[in-house]
Amino acid sequence: MSGSPFFLDEILFIVLPYLAFGIFLLVSIRRYIRETFTFSSLSSQFLENQQHFWGLVPFHYGIITILTGHVIGFLIPREILLWNSHPLRLYVLEIAAFIFGLLTMIGLISIIIRRATVPKIKMVTSWADWVLFGMFVVQILSGLYTAVFHSWGSSWYAAAAVPYLWSLLTLNPDIGAITAMPWMVKLHIVGAYLIIAFFPFTRLVHALVVPNPYLWRKPQVVRWYGIRKSPARPLH
Repeated sequence: MSGSPFFLDEILFIVLPYLAFGIFLLVSIRRYIRETFTFSSLSSQFLENQQHFWGLVPFHYGIITILTGHVIGFLIPREILLWNSHPLRLYVLEIAAFIFGLLTMIGLISIIIRRATVPKIKMVTSWADWVLFGMFVVQILSGLYTAVFHSWGSSWYAAAAVPYLWSLLTLNPDIGAITAMPWMVKLHIVGAYLIIAFFPFTRLVHALVVPNPYLWRKPQVVRWYGIRKSPARPLH
């Protein structure tokens, strides 16, 4: 019985990441080749725009910033630790990450409410959308919980999680640092792998081929060029 927890850790933190990235690559390529039209966000903006703005824009700004922070920490962990060696800079980084996490959650809640309450949007929402929303809720909440109850996440991410991720990349997995982490941190890591595996089955695939210029573009004006009725001629 004593070996079962370690066996579970091997499945979750060695087998699962390779499986997730394998599914991500194979299904994404297959979908792009055979179902090119579906490689889009399938936007519902024309069906309803006001709630769309207040959901998608905060969500995108929040999640892009958080993901960028994770990537930077992965690429330059020593510099992150050096930055965090000064308490004030550490506080700024941690508070900023928490704020952007909250922004992501606020945007996601708005998206879910819109999908559930607007009849036209509800009709075009697939089961994959609801599964993805559930995954994001768990992922964001676990991240916010970790930020509050397991402080200085940017430091232990750079010191412990990044070496583990690099060990996966070099095909020499070392899960020693991960197995000692709190269960909520483990949930956050596993949640990321599950989202990666589910990614190519959802509308998120548009992120692979299409940028998000609507975050900064000017408002667009849509004109209707349908058949117009000729005005009645005045009687003489």
